[in-house]
Amino acid sequence: MYLYMVAPCLFGLEGPVADELRFMGAENVAAENGRVFFEGDESILVRANLNSRFSERILIVLDRFKAVTFTELFEAVKAINWSDFIGSADTFPVKGYCLNSELHSVPDCQKIIKKAVVESLKEDYNVSWFEETGPIHRIQFSIIKDDVTVMLDTSGVGLHKRGYRPEANDAPIRETLAAAMCSFSKLRHYHTMYDPFCGSGTILIEGALLAHNIAPGLHRNFDADRWGLIPAEIWKRERERCKELVKTDTDFVAFGSDIDRRAVKLTIENAQRAGVDKFLRLEAADIKAFNPTSERGTLVTNPPYGERMLDIKEAERLYHIMGDKFAAKHGWSYGIISPDEEFEKCFGRKADKRRKLYNGMIKCQYYMYFK
Repeated sequence: MYLYMVAPCLFGLEGPVADELRFMGAENVAAENGRVFFEGDESILVRANLNSRFSERILIVLDRFKAVTFTELFEAVKAINWSDFIGSADTFPVKGYCLNSELHSVPDCQKIIKKAVVESLKEDYNVSWFEETGPIHRIQFSIIKDDVTVMLDTSGVGLHKRGYRPEANDAPIRETLAAAMCSFSKLRHYHTMYDPFCGSGTILIEGALLAHNIAPGLHRNFDADRWGLIPAEIWKRERERCKELVKTDTDFVAFGSDIDRRAVKLTIENAQRAGVDKFLRLEAADIKAFNPTSERGTLVTNPPYGERMLDIKEAERLYHIMGDKFAAKHGWSYGIISPDEEFEKCFGRKADKRRKLYNGMIKCQYYMYFK
C-alpha cells in the first residue's frame, strides 16, 4: 500500500525533518511551515514513527481539497474511502484547526467531518449506529486559507513522548527540540558532551540516543500497530532494523550538572529508563563551578531564562557567567538556546551561527559558537 503522509513539527525544524525522512527512504518529500509531506509504503510509515527524532507525529493524508462552505466540506469528506482504514467497531474522534479561512469555526468543522465519516461508513457497513468501542483512529484536519487537509493519525501519543520522562522538572524542553539542538551542534559518537543546566536530563539523553543512533520510538507503541492495517511482520522487521543500526562501540560520554540535586536525581532516573545511563556522568553543581577537563567538548544547553524560571536581570547575570566559563578554544563548541535578544551582549561575544527555533510557544534563538 502506497501512502501520502505528513509529519507535523515545531517551527524551525522542517529542514531536519525533511532530511531525516529522505534518509529513511521516503519519496517526494516537501516541507511547508510546521509540517513535511512525504510518500512511501507501510514500511516507511512504521520506520518514520520509530526513527523520527524531530517530528511530532506521523499522519496519513487521506485527501486535500478546497472548501468554503460546509456543504463542500461534507461532500469531500464523505467521498473518502473511510472503510479502507476504519472498521465498523473502531473509535474515530475528530480534531483540527482553521486559519484564515471562510470555515473558521473549529467545533462546527469537527461536527461536519464527523457526520460525513459516519454517513460514509453507514453506507459501506450497512449499519445505522457505531458504538466506537474498538481501536482508536484519530481523524485530524487542517483548514488553511480554505485549503483542507484530512488526515489519520498513526502515532497516537506525540512522538516527543519517548517514554523515558514520566515526570519532569520546571519548564522542561521538548524532546524533539533537544534532539534537534544536538543535531545542529553536529554531536557525534566520539564526542564528549556537556550540559551544565541539565534539568531532567532531556538534552543529555537525546544526545546519547543520537550519538548511538538509537531509534527514539524503539520502546513505545503507536496507534497504528493496534489497527491490524499494517502486517505485524513489518513492525517486527522495522524494530529489528532499528536494533541492527545501533552504534555499540563508541567513545561517547556526557557530563551533566545542575544546581538542583533533585534535578540531577531525576536525570539519573530518566537516563536509566532510556537505557543510556552508562554514558552519563552527573553531579550537583553551580555554573560558577563549571571547569571541564577534557581537551574537546560539545556543549548543548537550555539555561533558565526570564520567561521560564528567572527574572530577566538574573537570567542576564547568568549569561555573563556563561560567557566567562564557555571560553573560545580549539576543539570546543557551545550551543545555547535563549529567547533573550540581548543574549549575545550579555554573553560577551557574537554567535558564529544562529537558528530561530520555538520552545513551546516561546520564540528563541539557538546560538552556536564553534570558532
